[in-house]
Amino acid sequence: MRFQSTKGQSPALTASRAMLMGAAPDGGLYVPQSFPQFSPNSFGDPEDLPGIAKTLLTSFFEDDALAADLANICRSVFNFPAPLKKLAENKHTLELFHGPSAAFKDFGARFLAASMDAMAGDDLPLTVLVATSGDTGGAVGCAFAKARTAKVVILYPKGRVSPLQERQLTCWPDSVTSLRVDADFDQCQALVKAAFADNGLKMRHGLSSANSINIGRLLPQMVYYATSALTIFRQTGKRANYIIPTGNLGNGMACLWARACGLPIGQVILAQNANRSLTDYFDGLGFAPRASIATIANAMDVGNPSNFERFTTGIDNLNHDLRALSVDDKAIANQISKDARALSHVWCPHSAIAAFSYDQLNADEKTRPWVLVATAHPYKFREIVEPLIPGNIPPCPELAAIESLPVHVTDIPATLDALAGVLTDGSELP
Repeated sequence: MRFQSTKGQSPALTASRAMLMGAAPDGGLYVPQSFPQFSPNSFGDPEDLPGIAKTLLTSFFEDDALAADLANICRSVFNFPAPLKKLAENKHTLELFHGPSAAFKDFGARFLAASMDAMAGDDLPLTVLVATSGDTGGAVGCAFAKARTAKVVILYPKGRVSPLQERQLTCWPDSVTSLRVDADFDQCQALVKAAFADNGLKMRHGLSSANSINIGRLLPQMVYYATSALTIFRQTGKRANYIIPTGNLGNGMACLWARACGLPIGQVILAQNANRSLTDYFDGLGFAPRASIATIANAMDVGNPSNFERFTTGIDNLNHDLRALSVDDKAIANQISKDARALSHVWCPHSAIAAFSYDQLNADEKTRPWVLVATAHPYKFREIVEPLIPGNIPPCPELAAIESLPVHVTDIPATLDALAGVLTDGSELP
């Protein structure tokens, strides 16, 4: 199996080499040259996440340096549940917030960290760069906090994350450097891309990425779509349809890749907040990146989704049975209040976007099985959610544990010179 650049101007690489590169030298993103094909009978117990992961991912790591380690990596990464809970007839929620940072990013971040540890050697990258709109950085910091192989630099937008998210971004040991950037997420992401485009900077510091531009994030995220789709198919004989809260499009892309592998997945709805670049594209208005808009679903405040580039490769038709929907803050808040009363179910603002999108389906569509993807624990956004319930949200143990940890953060302007200075200054990076 080889992965090629979306721009087609860089050599195709094995999975582990593509992971280490992060982005391709030509500025493109790595995608599989083809997708292995599976049937529902290819897999065992859908509650066996490590087993499903190994079966699904083995073909992507064929003839790869990580092939012999893959089973151990899957066992170490997929050691917490991704429960599929029934809310009503044909209406389910997939809870992806039971990992150590209480967000779906834990699956990909832990897989990437474990893979890099398994690849430890002289040519391993020294520094992992990650731009975050809120949840990615916390998951990456947590995953790499005890890693043997890489230092991590997290860039996050000043004033655009929740208080608990900011604590999660800044409470890790010296191997993780947190940079609070005077910018929005798209500018943070542009800084990471600019660092990768600077060959001298990239080679000098051995840069790799932990954003969803890295295939090491997307491949493991396919696993929970596989397990939930297999569960529904075996129970009903029908394909599962998904509503996915979407910012940078990595989680949605993982679902589309799983479907391209033959998993029993039907329609996919990409549910956005007021940052509607994807919604406009699917409405026929073309793709027009724009400055991000601040919303109460801040982890999805992305005006220029990086993974959109993966739609344009022509390798496989990913766009069938796919549409997007944009939801504003008022509708998000109303959905949180409504479902807390009617269902005794509390959503985070991002997951509430999926719930609102489900309510917009017509009666015929609701006769099919739907899965609402719940991306984060509501306690992470309690300042927004608790007044809407109203009531208190108890923290999960993982979030309670970080409340007393010390924090370390450096403020920088949104310039490549400032980022390069941090990378170069030994007082900032261990």
